[in-house]
Amino acid sequence: MSMFKARVKEFEDLFAQDVIDLKQLRRHTFNGVPDVHSFRAISWKMLLGYLGSKRSSWPATLAKKRALYNQFIVELVLPPGHTQNGDGNDDGDGDNESRGVGLQDHPLSEGPESAWNTFFSDNEFLLQIDKDVRRLCPDISFFQQPTEYPCEIVVHSKGEHGRRLHERVVPSVLSSANVERKGLGMTKINLITKRSAENYAAMEEGQEAHWEVVQRILFIYAKLNPGQGYVQGMNEIVGPIYYVMASDPDLENRTYAEADCFFCFTALMSEIRDFFIKTLDDSEGGIKCMMSKLSNMLKAKDIGIYDHLKSQELHPQYYSFRWINLLLSQEFPLPDVLRIWDSVFSDEHRFDFLIKICCSMILIQREAILENDFASNVKLLQNYPPIDINVVLTHAVSLA
Repeated sequence: MSMFKARVKEFEDLFAQDVIDLKQLRRHTFNGVPDVHSFRAISWKMLLGYLGSKRSSWPATLAKKRALYNQFIVELVLPPGHTQNGDGNDDGDGDNESRGVGLQDHPLSEGPESAWNTFFSDNEFLLQIDKDVRRLCPDISFFQQPTEYPCEIVVHSKGEHGRRLHERVVPSVLSSANVERKGLGMTKINLITKRSAENYAAMEEGQEAHWEVVQRILFIYAKLNPGQGYVQGMNEIVGPIYYVMASDPDLENRTYAEADCFFCFTALMSEIRDFFIKTLDDSEGGIKCMMSKLSNMLKAKDIGIYDHLKSQELHPQYYSFRWINLLLSQEFPLPDVLRIWDSVFSDEHRFDFLIKICCSMILIQREAILENDFASNVKLLQNYPPIDINVVLTHAVSLA
């Protein structure tokens, strides 16, 4: 039996159990999940705490969470006064309150309890989300492609503006006008329309691209976590998770990839939220503390490189801030990132192994770093050269 088939057999036997041994799952996943069946999607759901160890509990958990997420879409994404079927018309009964907007509310209201005021205020952070998701994983076309399972209550807007989030902040048509006076009190307006350019184009009515789904996930997360909100870089964290869920060979799981991704992303963010909150930079789980751990490990493993970088005043924040903050999602191709995250998610101490990977990345480039000047080392570490990711991971495992 080949090594690959043996690895597949390990996961098949593991997931065939009624109660899955989490320690065994961690051991198997740490060495990499085979890219077959639903192994990676299930492993990540369990390691991130979305699913429990009892298989019998999965259907109820998934049904409950997926229904809850659909409720989030209705309450947080659809515009005030929306109609559930998307026809956008008042049926004349005046029952606006039943559709989520009070009779005293108005699109121009600035009241603190106004649903419309909140709707327009949300556009401030939505604009940043829109910019970020449109450039997600540009090396692959996946996020630009249409999803097989678009959100029906969003994509079938039937002319109701605002259901699709990108419509709120990225106008597809820019209008200008030339005003000419004709005679006494007569004004002629000539409209001029120009199309605005978009890199990641939105889909037509009834469809949506994967990046639009990711945009909705981040928007809902920001709405539910107002103390943190959206911070640039979160798009790079949610991207790989969504890719795994949306690529699940299991049809039912793929159908609910958006909801499953949201809860896995939320669970991961609960662990790394300190990375994204500036006031917590100096906390035990903050980004400065993590960079300090990397610096101390490098000093213990290779004082020569440590002293050389210190003499060049090439501080860890120049290169490792992004490494740690984004869990190396920007340093390697997506398939390698998935492999790295298999090991990182499997680590009971979670980010201890991430620090070892970062340290190994520096140690592997030892000769080049010792020969380079400051500028060359900055370029090397900020644009890490192509490498077999297994070489890096094997080196990281060797660090005691």
